[in-house]
Amino acid sequence: MKILHFADAHIDMANYGRHDPETGLPLRVLDFLKSLDTIVDAAIAAKVDLVIFAGDTYKDRSPAPTYQREWGKRIYRLSEAQIPTLLLVGNHDLSPATGRAHALQEFGTLQVPHVHVLDKPQFLSAEELGLPIQVIALPWVSKSGMMAYSQISGEESEKVYEKLEDLLSEFVAQSFEKVDENLPVILTAHASVQGAKYGAERMVMLGNDLVLSGSLVKDKRLDYVALGHIHKPQNLNGAGPDPKDEKAYVHPPVIYPGSIERVDFGEAKDKKYFVIADVNKEKTDVYWRELTGIRPFLDVFAKPQNELGLTDDLIKKLPSKEKIKDAILRLVIEYPREWDTLIDEPVLRKYAREAFEFHLVKRPQVEARIRLAADQTVSSLAPLELLEQYWKTLHADEGEAEALQNLAREIVQQEESD
Repeated sequence: MKILHFADAHIDMANYGRHDPETGLPLRVLDFLKSLDTIVDAAIAAKVDLVIFAGDTYKDRSPAPTYQREWGKRIYRLSEAQIPTLLLVGNHDLSPATGRAHALQEFGTLQVPHVHVLDKPQFLSAEELGLPIQVIALPWVSKSGMMAYSQISGEESEKVYEKLEDLLSEFVAQSFEKVDENLPVILTAHASVQGAKYGAERMVMLGNDLVLSGSLVKDKRLDYVALGHIHKPQNLNGAGPDPKDEKAYVHPPVIYPGSIERVDFGEAKDKKYFVIADVNKEKTDVYWRELTGIRPFLDVFAKPQNELGLTDDLIKKLPSKEKIKDAILRLVIEYPREWDTLIDEPVLRKYAREAFEFHLVKRPQVEARIRLAADQTVSSLAPLELLEQYWKTLHADEGEAEALQNLAREIVQQEESD
């Protein structure tokens, strides 16, 4: 079975830039749609047997109708090509309120041919898919929905994700009881997994996120694991996405393809991919396909050491005009506050005028100074007294400063006794 796997489209993440005069769409949305077109074209050209989208279509569950139209056009092309397509509901597609419609609801409501919307944990047999393959699906489950389902009170809310992982593990175990052992099995999930490397999309701490265990997704009975939610492309069970290492993995491959476009500067250096995999029982070949033509994000940090020729030095820090053209550029400057008037912002903006967007971030610094009493001098203070003054300049937490001071005192006393 040949499958195509992608995730985290976020097609309306138009954080930067202007609008296209012909379509009226933000130019950044066109960037995302270009990547989506490349993926759909590849699925049709390669004649894949199955497309798996592992969640997060938009930036939130209330997309503008225009963006729904553009996403629908692409998914309908797959439907017309008679390619079975699984749309997993991600956290950005789902309302936190119980009972609300999710962002992919219309595909299930209208029963679009060959399109399956997976908005609850379910097992899809070969008969249901019309393919010699089986799928265990774990979409995102909201915390409120889980609390209502498990009848957990607000006082026990910290147990929600622990309870949810137990239930999902139990569901996967029950699904394996239904599996035809002669056919390959795919697990698809929109979730974090232990050991995954996060990208810039991580807006919540681990304590507020469901984290699946590595053993759940690395089960040897699985033949491919199609994940979404984390924007950094990676194989949690081997090498990738370097093409020369694409077959170097432990079975099964556990794949986050990553987002289809750069969302912000945290992804400035990340390449973007989708995956085509030849899935067989106990043997799967994985092929990473890089999305080319991605708009560059250029992130420059400068901490000038000299006020003379300050603006010229900043321009030297910037990439060449050829690299800047059509890129999203950010220049972050850290400098003493008294140099503020020496930065010629119009000159910097003129140099970067060919950029798609130019963000100038100024971070003036105020030097912290130790203020001693009038009757004190540095030479009159003991080392521990000087150290106590130092904690004050750092504005350290009182408890932390006290702990550090006590540790320093132990060290000094030990040295003195030695």
